[in-house]
Amino acid sequence: MFERHKGGETALLVHVFFPKESNIEDLEEFEVLVSSAKIDVLDIVTTSRKAPQAKYFIGEGKAQEIAQKVKQLDASVILVNHALTPSQERNLELLCKCRVVDRTGLILDIFAQRARTHEGKLQVELAQLQYLSTRLVRGWTHLERQKGGIGLRGPGETQLETDRRLIRHRIQLILSKLAKVEKQRNQNRQSRNKADLSTVSLVGYTNAGKSTLFNVLTNANVYAADQLFATLDPTLRRIYVNDVGQVVLADTVGFIRHLPHDLIAAFKATLLETQEAALLLHVVDAADPNLLDSMYAVDEVLFEINAHKIPTLFVMNKIDLIEDKQPSIDRDENGIPIRVWISAQNNLGLDLLFIALKEILTKQMQICQISLPAYLVRIRSRLYQLNAVEKEIICDDGNFYLNVRMPSIEWNRLCKQEPDLLYLTNTQNNN
Repeated sequence: MFERHKGGETALLVHVFFPKESNIEDLEEFEVLVSSAKIDVLDIVTTSRKAPQAKYFIGEGKAQEIAQKVKQLDASVILVNHALTPSQERNLELLCKCRVVDRTGLILDIFAQRARTHEGKLQVELAQLQYLSTRLVRGWTHLERQKGGIGLRGPGETQLETDRRLIRHRIQLILSKLAKVEKQRNQNRQSRNKADLSTVSLVGYTNAGKSTLFNVLTNANVYAADQLFATLDPTLRRIYVNDVGQVVLADTVGFIRHLPHDLIAAFKATLLETQEAALLLHVVDAADPNLLDSMYAVDEVLFEINAHKIPTLFVMNKIDLIEDKQPSIDRDENGIPIRVWISAQNNLGLDLLFIALKEILTKQMQICQISLPAYLVRIRSRLYQLNAVEKEIICDDGNFYLNVRMPSIEWNRLCKQEPDLLYLTNTQNNN
């Protein structure tokens, strides 16, 4: 690496406004990010450009102005609310003689502060190393290849090559450890499947109130605070839903605009809980003036992790901050709940949330015709016990032809217990 200045706790913020972008909200969110990292803001420098400049990202004149402000205010770090290339970061540091951290680096720093479990720390370290590996440059020469006699020969590689090799080795080591974690999660998930437990995953923008809602629904004590990325490590608890039974509720990491791809990759094992869920509860801060942008940012991440096709119920949280807004359920043209308005902090509307969960999980119906051989009469008995048979024809050969209608959740449980059922079925889904 090049010799970098040490960072500190007093910062100068830099934000660039680009045309066709209404990004004043991004600046406000960046200030909250900085506050979450426990850094004192000395000043904010803004500028406008049509496109990023190659050398400094900002213009050269503005870069000189920032260098002067750093000297005047004695700032210890410059925080830039954009993704910088390694060369832009290095050029700014050389000019300002001060540590420069871009938006991705700041988010990684917050994650490093928040990680509590062994898995969380491994995931953050992996993301940090992947980020760092792009920022190695030819700055050190004390381990250059050397010539000479005994005692003067170098190791045969430069410091840059040594750094790259060490980082690659460490990344491979972390990936192998995370593979073990993922294997353990898969085993736990398979155990839940055998126990016929569906997973409902909480997703949403960071600080939307997911952990608060999780604690209220499960009587858990997951850390919840009014700050970004309060939750990094997934937590699973069981809840009971009428007419459905036991359901596993999963609390997951919050999303944010421009979430670094390295973080998404590093948290793959965690996000599998979302990918494998039967239903997503998309928690939204209903009082957020930019809630549509936040919802879109979450949808982008869900698409990236291939979870965008999972049925979703929107949970509009924090209605206590909206004047005259009462708990309620919004339904589509088929009467199926699509939004529930609640306040997790004040325990408002939680009964409606359970009603919506029950309706969604039970109204996803399976309609099918089954040709059942006589030796599988036990399956026929189970279907009658579940009150799922609408019509039955008994043929001369002793086979049964059944018209079946039942909740998909019950159907999936039965198919896990009776795998032969899938090969005997002509299915129509009605969700």
